[in-house]
Amino acid sequence: MSKGLPLFFLLLLSLAAHAENWPAEQWANGPMVTGPALQALERYAFPPRNDTTRQGIRTDALLVIRDGQLIFERYAGPTTAETPHLTWSISKSLMATILGVAYGEGRFQLQDPAVKFYPALQKHPDITMADLLHWASGLDWQEDYEYAPLKSSVVAMLYTRGHHDMAAFTADHEAYATPGQRFRYSSGDSGLLSAALKTIVGPNRYADYPWTALFDPLGIRHAVWESDATGTFVASSYAYLTARDLARVGLLMARDGRWGERQLLPKDWVSFNLQPFARYHANEDDAAPGGQWWLNREVEGAKRPWPDAPADTFAALGHWGQAMYVIPSENLVIVRYGDDRDDSYQDNELLKLVLKVFARKVQP
Repeated sequence: MSKGLPLFFLLLLSLAAHAENWPAEQWANGPMVTGPALQALERYAFPPRNDTTRQGIRTDALLVIRDGQLIFERYAGPTTAETPHLTWSISKSLMATILGVAYGEGRFQLQDPAVKFYPALQKHPDITMADLLHWASGLDWQEDYEYAPLKSSVVAMLYTRGHHDMAAFTADHEAYATPGQRFRYSSGDSGLLSAALKTIVGPNRYADYPWTALFDPLGIRHAVWESDATGTFVASSYAYLTARDLARVGLLMARDGRWGERQLLPKDWVSFNLQPFARYHANEDDAAPGGQWWLNREVEGAKRPWPDAPADTFAALGHWGQAMYVIPSENLVIVRYGDDRDDSYQDNELLKLVLKVFARKVQP
């Protein structure tokens, strides 16, 4: 028996090494890291703030999860671990995740015409759900922001003539291309997905569906999601989550849609989200669009947009520097909230510095 003890303990150690960690009410803490590489990361992410000019990098929160455990967390006031932070366009990826639950319930197919679920699209009957998920509706949408407000479709949708019924405002746009043939980033496409979800799950379930379908199963307790005057969630922009809660969505995606023993998202849905849109023509430094997620993939010979990160890295990204990066090969989920008003912050630079600190070391 004594000869068998070492083998027994080796087996236990092996099982422990491969055990999966899942957050309960709180994240379990993993081993903390110190040293010059961490100091370099903090210098980049948290430089001295200038809230007067609002220029340069201004990180509000940075959180790193590895192997399902919290290994780094820092905030800058007034943001704290309990603050539901405005995610801006990360809301788009959240809506895609919620739609994935409905897809798994058999409520729609990717090639279903969107007009089936949102009749206001009757003058655009060929747009499919997949087209909307790829930002490829073909609608003539101008995704300009405060820098060009007079020609911006999204500013009009959120703040002026479209704010009462954002999906109807989008559906009223003319077409510029055949659906499914051209990528054009569009907050309007994301809003149409939100309006379609109302029919997909039924109006009686819709108001609670983000919570019953996704937030509650993941243990997300502090989510806020604004809607327009018609009760449609503003899927383009207005979801608020704490950094810790958003990281739960990242862990779900990192593990192919599985949460514990439950396959919350179908694997084929996750695979669709993480495949580049086939007709996307890369622009320099731009991540490739998947199904409302952004991918660190080479497209038509263009280099990876984040060359210092692994090719399997994908992200949910939002205005003014909101970001959640998922790196399955490193078992990492990174949440970064900010208030950047210029182009100082760079995704690749943060990823490079995070990986220098937290990437797994190659074993001899």
